[in-house]
Amino acid sequence: MSDRFIEAFFTAYPQYSIPIDLLLLIGIFIFIKLPKEKKRNIHFLLPFVILCFSVFYQNLGSYTNYNYEFKKSVNAYFGNTEYPKFNLWLFNIAERQVGTILYLMLIKSYIRPFKRKIINWMIFIFIVTALVLQFSGIEPIYLNQPIIFAIGANMILFGCALYFTDLITHPSYLNRNPLRLTSFWQMTAIIFMFTLSYISSVALIYLYEVNPVLGSVLQSIGIYLGILTLAVLTISIASPLLPNIFDKEPF
Repeated sequence: MSDRFIEAFFTAYPQYSIPIDLLLLIGIFIFIKLPKEKKRNIHFLLPFVILCFSVFYQNLGSYTNYNYEFKKSVNAYFGNTEYPKFNLWLFNIAERQVGTILYLMLIKSYIRPFKRKIINWMIFIFIVTALVLQFSGIEPIYLNQPIIFAIGANMILFGCALYFTDLITHPSYLNRNPLRLTSFWQMTAIIFMFTLSYISSVALIYLYEVNPVLGSVLQSIGIYLGILTLAVLTISIASPLLPNIFDKEPF
C-alpha cells in the first residue's frame, strides 16, 4: 500500500473519511440484522441507500485524488482539459444532483400523501433544470454549479418545511412525541446541513479572502454536520431494534 494511497483515503481528510467509513460498517451490520419486512420498508431502506451512496462517492473522490490518470481521463471525456486535477464532476453528479433527489425522496416518505405530489413535481423540475443547464453549457458538469445547487438546496428546505408543517398540524404527528421519531431528527439534521451548505456556497470564497479563519471554521462545521446527518441516518436504520427509544412513523 503506497503512501499516496494512504494519504488519499486516510490521512488527507481523516476527520471526515474515517468516521463515515465506520458509520457505513455499522450501518451494514445493523441493516443485516433487521427483519426482512423492515429491510423493504422505505423508512429504513432509503436511509441505508443514502448512507451507502454517500460513503461510496466520498471514497470515489479519494480514489480520483489517488489515480490522477483516471481523473484526467474523465475530465477529458467531459471536455475539461484546462483543469484536469478537478473532480468537481463527481460531486456535482453525486452530491448536488443524485444526493438532492435521494433526500427529497426521503422527505416525501414522511409527509401526507397529497403533499408527496409536490415533491414528485419538484424532483421532475430539478432533473429537467439540471439537464438543461448542463447540456446547454450554462453550468458545465466539471465546474462549480451554483444555480443547480441553489435550486436543489431550496427545494430541500421547502420539503423540510412541508414536513414540519405536518409535524405541528396533523393529528397523526400531534399524538406522538417528536423526539421519539427518527424523521424529526433526520429533517433537523438535513435542514441544518443544507442551510449551512447553501450559505457556504454563496459566501465561502468571500470569507476566505476577508476572514480566512471564519471561512475555515464554517467549512469544518459543514463537514461535521455531514457526518452528523449520516450518523442520524445510521441510528434511523437501527430504530426498529430500539423500540423503547423510537416510535413508529405515522406515514
